[in-house]
Amino acid sequence: MTDAASIREHMEVIGADGVHVGTVDKVEGQRIKLTKRDSGEGAHRGHHHYIPLSLVAEVEGRKVRLSANSDVAVTFEEEQSDPT
Repeated sequence: MTDAASIREHMEVIGADGVHVGTVDKVEGQRIKLTKRDSGEGAHRGHHHYIPLSLVAEVEGRKVRLSANSDVAVTFEEEQSDPT
């Protein structure tokens, strides 16, 4: 697993397949909090989503590459409805 300290705000999170999964808001504990802008449509809109740090394969420049393809990675996302 990559050092969480190397993950910075506004980095792009991509799956192992290179497909955009989200944008880093910040790291909270053992999870990456994604910006609400990437929260999706419908019932998912306006919620923060979280990716477990255990899915991070490496940090490449301004990108966080996950060990799973994007379609699999989103199944690991946690959702939180909050006012922030």
